[in-house]
Amino acid sequence: MSSGRVFVTGGASGLGRAIAERFARAGARVCVGDVDEEAGNEVAARLGGGAFFLRCDVTKDEDFEHARDELEARWGGVDVVVNNAGVAQAGPIDAVPMDDWKWIVDINLLGVVRGCRTFTPVFKRQRSGHLVNVASMAGLLDVPFMSSYNATKAAVVSLSETLQNELEEEGIRVSVVCPSFFKTNIAASMRATDPGLRAATERFLSRSPLTAEDVANDVYEAVEHGRFYVLSHKDGRAAWMLKRLLPRRMYAAVLRKQTRAMRRAAGAG
Repeated sequence: MSSGRVFVTGGASGLGRAIAERFARAGARVCVGDVDEEAGNEVAARLGGGAFFLRCDVTKDEDFEHARDELEARWGGVDVVVNNAGVAQAGPIDAVPMDDWKWIVDINLLGVVRGCRTFTPVFKRQRSGHLVNVASMAGLLDVPFMSSYNATKAAVVSLSETLQNELEEEGIRVSVVCPSFFKTNIAASMRATDPGLRAATERFLSRSPLTAEDVANDVYEAVEHGRFYVLSHKDGRAAWMLKRLLPRRMYAAVLRKQTRAMRRAAGAG
């Protein structure tokens, strides 16, 4: 990746920042896209190597179009687009407001769609490129009280699987990233109808043995070696296997037991 050109949305913090840092360490030129201009500029300055910041609100088509035009003007194209920006929401289906559904769909799903739609024509002209779409284990599993989050992440998985089939003959690679809990700041922007759900999320994030840097390294390796699924967590891979192999009733019973334990842990905190 010494000559790579990489654009990362949500690159000013959390996993996005870690991904930007990992590619920069490998010698790539990196553009940090984010809505937080101060943090984004700080990250770009620390990266060095000609890294720079662009404001990119993933709910706005024009921000992606501006990023595309700027990257083509500065770099003559782009090699890796990481659609990372995302938010979280938790609550029972009958308690989550429709405004929260619209908010999370616009960012988690349509933000990825916008990134893919905007940069695919660039990749087609180049006959090369790599889309990295950050989903979640929530997109492969189905934890209760996370319906809006699960639905958007499952849609990102399906979108990525579709694009892998659609774009391979164009010389375009796709990866979908499905981490479980890891130390990150996503809880800061989380919307939750129940304070216990927020507390449980923060507890599981803080207890994870994996960091954003661990997941970012897996993302880098996936791009280097052309891997599609990026599943960093051993327990997440095991849970996905159980879902695919167990009868639905048995799998659902295991999931309900884990959810009750999660809520008890939140109450204890």
